[in-house]
This record gives sequence, C-alpha cells and structure tokens, in this order.
Amino acid sequence: MAAKAIHSKANVSQDSVRSLKAAGFRGELLLPQDNDYDQARKVWNGMIDRHPAIIARCLDAGDVLTAVNFARDNSLLVAVRGGGHNVAGFGTCDDGIVIDLSKMKKIDVDVMARRATAEPGLTWGEFDKATQAHGLAVTGGLISTTGIAGFTLGGGVGWLVRKMGLTLDNLLSVDVVTADGKLLKASLDENPDLFWGIRGGGGNFGIVTSFEYSLAPVGPMIFGGMVLYPIEIAAGILEQYHKFVETTPDELTTVAALITAPPAPFIPQEFQGKKVVAILGCYTGSDLEEGKRVLEPARHFAEKKADMFQPMPYLALQSMMDAAAPPGLQNYWKSSYLPDLSREAVETILAAFASVPSPMTAVHLHHLGGAIRRVGEDATAFGHRDAAYIVNLVSTWPDPSQSETNVNWTRETFAALQRFTRGVGVYVNFLGEDEGKERIVSAYGDMKYTRLSKLKSKYDPDNLFRVNQNILPEQHK
Repeated sequence: MAAKAIHSKANVSQDSVRSLKAAGFRGELLLPQDNDYDQARKVWNGMIDRHPAIIARCLDAGDVLTAVNFARDNSLLVAVRGGGHNVAGFGTCDDGIVIDLSKMKKIDVDVMARRATAEPGLTWGEFDKATQAHGLAVTGGLISTTGIAGFTLGGGVGWLVRKMGLTLDNLLSVDVVTADGKLLKASLDENPDLFWGIRGGGGNFGIVTSFEYSLAPVGPMIFGGMVLYPIEIAAGILEQYHKFVETTPDELTTVAALITAPPAPFIPQEFQGKKVVAILGCYTGSDLEEGKRVLEPARHFAEKKADMFQPMPYLALQSMMDAAAPPGLQNYWKSSYLPDLSREAVETILAAFASVPSPMTAVHLHHLGGAIRRVGEDATAFGHRDAAYIVNLVSTWPDPSQSETNVNWTRETFAALQRFTRGVGVYVNFLGEDEGKERIVSAYGDMKYTRLSKLKSKYDPDNLFRVNQNILPEQHK
C-alpha cells in the first residue's frame, strides 16, 4: 500500500505531539498521516479543502490553553473549530493547527434560574434538546447542525430573534482563553471590555470554552412552518409580506425565501422541482390559537398555495431547514442588510433568481427588528441594530466543476443589489472568506471597528487569532 501523501509544510512532528502530551494535553492529536485526519480536517462547506499540520481535539479548557500556548510558542497559524459550519471555512487552515472544540459538549441547565452553561462543541440541535426538556430556549441557528460558538460570537439570528434578541444579547458570561495563555472570565462585572468585544467581534479575542446563557420559556409546542406560493406571483407576495411584517408582534419571526421546492414528502407534488416564494415563520407566544390568528394573513396572500403552517414542536421547526444545508456541498454566500423591500429591489432579486444556475440556491430575506432594537447600539460590538432585513444569497451546488458559474451568479446578483443597501452594512456571520477589510469594517461601522481594533491590541496584539473575519490590532491597521 502506498504511503499517504503529507500535504503540510509546517514543522509539526511526533516530537511535537509528545511535547503537547507532556504539557498536559489530554485530547486526541491528529497528524496528516493518521487515519482520521482527512475526515477531521473537513468542514461543512465542501468548497473548503485545507490541510492543517496538526489537529488538536480538545476535551476541556485546559487542553485549549495548552494548544494555544503550543501554537504561539511554535509560531503556528491557528484555526478554531466549533461546529465547523462557517461558510468561509474558518474552522480549518493550511499548514497550521486546528484547535478543535467539537468534543467539548457539556451542558448544564439551571431550570430555576433559567440559565444554561454550555461548552463550544455543541450544535444547536444538541443545545435545544437539553433546554427544551424543560420548556426553555435561547435564540439559536436556523440549521440545527450549526455550532453554538461562532454563531453566538458573531451575533445569532434565529427563530426567536424578535422575541429574545440576538443570541449574544442573552449571554451572561463566557470563559475565554486569550492569546497569552490566560483563562479569563468575561461578563458585565469581570473584564467588561472583553465581554463587550466578544459579543459581536467573533473569535478575534480568544477561544471561548464556556458560554452562560439566559433562557426563556419557549414551547415545547409552537405555531410555525411555511407556506409556498408560485414564483409567477412572487412580486405581489413579497409586497404583501413587507406590509404584513410592519405590524407583527415580537413573538413572530419570519423569513421570506426564494427557493426551488425540493422533492420532499411534505411538499405537495405540484410544487416539487418548481421555483416558489416561501414564507416561513415561528410564533412563540403561549397561545397557539393567537399564533394561528397572527399568521393568517401570510397564509392567504393569494389563493394558490401550499400551506404547511401548524402547531409543531419547537425542535421540529429548528431542524425544518436542515435538508437544504447538508455538509460537503459547494457553498458561496453574499449578504447585506436591506432597509426595506422596495419594488425595485424585489424586481432585481426576482430577475436574478429567474436565471439561478443551481436548484439548491436560495435567496433569504430575514425580517429583523423587535427585541434586537431594544438593546442599545453601543451595548455590544454587534452593529446595525436598526436594520430591517438581511438579504442572503445562499448559493449551493454539488459539482465543483460548476463553481465559476455559481460564484459569478452570486457576485453579479449582489452587485445589482448594492444600490438598495444604502451603505447599511452586513451581518458578520454571513460574510464569506473573500470579502476584504472594507466589508469587515462595514459589519461594525468605523467607530466600533476602531474600538474593536484597540481591544484587539490589548488581548491579541500579535493577531494570533486571525483565521476569522479579522479585526486588525491597532498597530497593524
């Protein structure tokens, strides 16, 4: 049998592995020649194909600290993996170390205090299963296989966002390993500057090893689902949707999406394989009949429809979109905030979607507002709390040979939409890997970015944590 090719150029050897073990690392260490290496280096986005020199699968905060010290002392590039779901592929790297947190899955739910303490390897499906056992939840990902860590640190837009705010708005504290090898607690009372930056600044300031969240009563049954309308009447549907959400209560979060209906058993056969406009929603008030009443207009924007709104477990809603986002496919996104759904913007989106090259590609219009706006703009590093919508071009296709066609469609559609975004910025969790500094700054605005840059200089002056939507230390700007 031929020897396995070793891609890595970094000087990480069995001696290095032994030194890590000697320093107290208890988890698993994988080198390119190891059997599990190829699977371990993969992330959700199949476009990302990178070969780290070593993968350090941590078991606890002590392992994370040991791995950070090893990376710093050996001048290794550092990537941090939680769920590995980031579209930019920041959970892996070439020729460096992946500090893999995916084995760190402990969660403790304090029912009386309505709090959960959770480790960064959990996915939202795992987190929600634990909290929903007690009828509690916090804003989580629309895809249940998304990891809690990166999602939280960048913001957190999900089905509870209008009722509970962003996921980071419900953070009470974090434990974080900083670049100098310290394990710090950050909260409103301890290291408050770090706590401010962690909430929106992503993984720029260290590796979070524990999240403490405030929970709220949710479910276990909610009123949710989706309704599909033919693409031929999409302009009218989106116009009605825009008017509808202007008066909806905070208990209702909705997304309008342009999709090609999959051949799924819950999709009526007449819609399968056809372009449609979908209105998806989640009502989390205590009275499900009130939820039915609130959603009634959206279910009757037009006569011809496929209506799948119903009472359902919150856990079922949280995994409703999973089939549209399986791991290993090619993914390329472009995103921005929209101040409104003007007729011209809708016409531009629909014209582009008419020529979309992949039936797996979708355009998502996330309605925001509600509890997001009730948090002060300067309370956290997260920017643009006054945005009305996120438009996300979610391009997905299976065949790598079709990448150029799909990437070009996404970029061209995004460029056509720029005249409607009016410089209102972008949600950092939806940024791809090729965006550039200007787009990262736009996620925060100039003043916040300057404050974040100063904070970066304090906690990571040498930019050890740079495999992310990177905030440069002040001296490197």
